[in-house]
Amino acid sequence: MIIAIDGPAGAGKSSVARAVAERLGARYLNSGAMYRAVALASIEDASRTPAELAAAIQIEVGRRVLLDGRDVTAAIRAPEVSAQASLIATDPDLRSALVSQQRELLATGDWVAEGRDIGTVVAPHADLKIFLTASEAERAKRRGEAVGARDRRDATRIHSPLQPAADARLLDSTSLTLDQVVEQIVNLAETGVAGR
Repeated sequence: MIIAIDGPAGAGKSSVARAVAERLGARYLNSGAMYRAVALASIEDASRTPAELAAAIQIEVGRRVLLDGRDVTAAIRAPEVSAQASLIATDPDLRSALVSQQRELLATGDWVAEGRDIGTVVAPHADLKIFLTASEAERAKRRGEAVGARDRRDATRIHSPLQPAADARLLDSTSLTLDQVVEQIVNLAETGVAGR
């Protein structure tokens, strides 16, 4: 089973997806961590394009994020890496390279994958698609930064813009706890709604 959780920055995708994967005994894929890892690599090595770096480096994602064997879990959360990731994510060559890697990962086993285009581009065949959102004010509070500019950039980019899949379940987490959101998604997965 593949569960795709998409949504804007600060909606709670990472925390929710990790918890859902744990509850269901599935593996967890944070696609954004892959873009952040490439962003970090591009800051460290400006001589190659992000797409060239994506082909040359090894990224391992899960509870920890490894870049060529080095734990970069904390480093990829730095503000300058976040900003760089948002910029390079518009590169169609990079998106193509990372989408291929993500599809390869999702080809076997049970996964909970989160990002901005999992249900629309990476895994349009996912068994359950969730578009997780929250009010802009709540998301800004969670992130500790304004999210409006990021939202506009993600929603208007030419390649893989942020938008819910046609068959995604919309879930607003503004007034819900993490446990409540996780419970709703687990219930949808376990009651067979995913297969419809």
